[in-house]
Amino acid sequence: MQNWIKLLSEFKQKQIPVAFITVTKCLGSTPCVVGSRMLVTENKDIHGTIGGGKLEFKAIDEAIVALKENRIIESTYTLGPEFEQCCGGKVEFIIEPMNQSPELFLFGAGHIGVEICKLLVDTPFKVTLIDSRDDWFSNLELDSSVTTHQANETDFKSFKDAMKWGPNCYVLVLTHNHAIDFDLITMALKNETKFLGLIGSKTKKVRFNNMLIKEMNIPEGMTNVVCPIGLDIGGDTPKEIAISVVAQLLQVHYKCTIEK
Repeated sequence: MQNWIKLLSEFKQKQIPVAFITVTKCLGSTPCVVGSRMLVTENKDIHGTIGGGKLEFKAIDEAIVALKENRIIESTYTLGPEFEQCCGGKVEFIIEPMNQSPELFLFGAGHIGVEICKLLVDTPFKVTLIDSRDDWFSNLELDSSVTTHQANETDFKSFKDAMKWGPNCYVLVLTHNHAIDFDLITMALKNETKFLGLIGSKTKKVRFNNMLIKEMNIPEGMTNVVCPIGLDIGGDTPKEIAISVVAQLLQVHYKCTIEK
């Protein structure tokens, strides 16, 4: 019997994404019982079992999908010829991806950036706030959950090595300098992100689009960049803009849509 709480705690402490598979229903003859559990890592390392054989192989494959897409999967399988088993039982299980909190890397600790950080407290997002201005953070009041990083304008690009690119990476670019904005957008487009947003007007988007295509040889230009950022809910104060941006981030995270 695995000590699942201890095992999950160890993976969480090491920040290793895992998929937790739990058998929720068994009908007829099955190789497992309700409550059988298994953990699967991105490298397909497994802990525990839900009965072995092709059923387990199917579950592992679905666990990798759950990790990649960061979503819960519920499955039902009848154990017939497809599984080279004749017991004919039915197994239902749920797969829960864990340790995959969305991480926001927010470049620019201006009025809107600070308001975004405040609004994201107590949400699933882990937030890292980055700014290049000297001693900028000393006068800001931020929640202890927000990680800050003081960067020089010349080392923004080197910061990419500290970022956790991938399907849980969210990037917002809101710096005080358009040239820095462009460098950051160019850097982010060369890596995997879940969401890449740039503050600015439609004119800025068109200008950046042309520069990306003509100067940086990025044929898709701004196609994969959200600009302007934020849902169109009205309001133009820093707090109101921040609310619209946070709503957009949560919408993407929870994959919901708003009816118009």
